[in-house]
Order: sequence, then C-alpha cells, then structure tokens
Amino acid sequence: MDNLVEALKQVPEVRLRLIDLAWQVTKDDGSIDADHLLSMSKELEEATHEARAYAEATRKAVSCLRNIALS
Repeated sequence: MDNLVEALKQVPEVRLRLIDLAWQVTKDDGSIDADHLLSMSKELEEATHEARAYAEATRKAVSCLRNIALS
C-alpha cells in the first residue's frame, strides 16, 4: 500500500473499548475483579478483536509512511 491517503483512511479515529473495559474490571487497589472479568468475557473478546483490527490498520499506515520516506 503506497498511497498515504488511502492508508490513513483505513485507520479510523477511535477510542478503543478495550481500555474502557480494562478500567471497568480493575478494582481500586489496581487488582483485577475476576468475577466481573468473567461476566464480561464476550464484550472483552469483541473489544480485543476491535483492538487487533485497529493495530493492523495502523501497521499498514506506518508501512506506507516508511515506504514514502524511503522513496
């Protein structure tokens, strides 16, 4: 992918749900509430998938930027 504009369009501006969910299962002392974590397993799985897709889109954009910088 050598077109920067197209690469950047593939990386949506997003607030990852995974971060919000991590805060929801964290107790005040910083430990994880295992019961709450288990009750949110489906939502955490979906948020993890979302984060991985975002990371892949970001990797593609970075690759495109590197190709442009090296050309």
